[in-house]
Amino acid sequence: MFGEGKGGVVDKPDPKAGGDVVVVKIRAVPMCTEYKGFKAGGTGEHFGHEAAGEVVEVAQPGRVKVGDRVVVQPQNSCGKCNMCVIGEHIHCTGGRNIREMVGEYVAGATYAQYMHKMEDLLFPIPDDVSFAHGGMACCGLGPTFGAMEQMEVDALDTVMVTGLGPVGLGGIINASYRGARVIGVESHPYRAELAKKLGAEEVLNPKDEDILDQIRELTNGIGIDKAVDCSGASAAHRLMVDASRRKGQVTFVGEGGEFPLAASRDMIRKGLVLRGNWHYNLGFYPKLMKVIKESADKIDTYITHTFPMSEVQTAWELQATGECGKVVLDPWA
Repeated sequence: MFGEGKGGVVDKPDPKAGGDVVVVKIRAVPMCTEYKGFKAGGTGEHFGHEAAGEVVEVAQPGRVKVGDRVVVQPQNSCGKCNMCVIGEHIHCTGGRNIREMVGEYVAGATYAQYMHKMEDLLFPIPDDVSFAHGGMACCGLGPTFGAMEQMEVDALDTVMVTGLGPVGLGGIINASYRGARVIGVESHPYRAELAKKLGAEEVLNPKDEDILDQIRELTNGIGIDKAVDCSGASAAHRLMVDASRRKGQVTFVGEGGEFPLAASRDMIRKGLVLRGNWHYNLGFYPKLMKVIKESADKIDTYITHTFPMSEVQTAWELQATGECGKVVLDPWA
């Protein structure tokens, strides 16, 4: 990002493997919320946390080898703490000093042709899954998959997903795959229509003053069984609490500010379970990849645009309009 709504590519040295940190040739870069910085006139040259590619260099024998097709999991991790050991690397508070293994230059961005990654955060992509589809195992389907695992969503549930940007649209795919009845909440017409193509039975407009009445009508006056917010909006957080049935469950995926919550009225007397979910337990990766493989047609619809990396400015401009689903960059086009 060069500032003032300008974006492009810059040259960097090719990374070198060291220790258990390997070099990945990135073949697909799913775009996330980086465009928000672009809209704000931001600058920088280190972007992205989602990628799929192939291992091209290793420094020692280990879990991966040259030629392996892999999903690059987000974040850094130590691989040794209690959270890492149980598959919750996203909650690791330590991390590793990659410079000690690879030297001064660390290629940590996914908006790139090559990057460094510790081998234990590289997960195999089946031969019959494309790089672009494999990349959906990061923020595309990952956070809402983790939320639905925690809430044990099944075909008996009515699930509400608020905020149908790329993460929320992934939530529509995840919930419909499990056979749940899915209600979306989104004001953007393009995304509302796309959500219906991906499996939402209804998409309600959060700007409607009677939205709670609409939800009650759709649920025979009972309320939503389970809800996931992907917007981060305080109003959506409050809507989940108000729209949920007694003994319902709500999970916060979208990061945002505070919202009013009453311990007695909302939690105790309603018996709600509230959770926060950032990613998913890595032990569930095979299950998520099964969802991706068996939802291939929907994922083709979900990925609405692909751009060469050199056209990243155009991709960010598109994302800023909301007229898209998941957008993918090709570093080699």
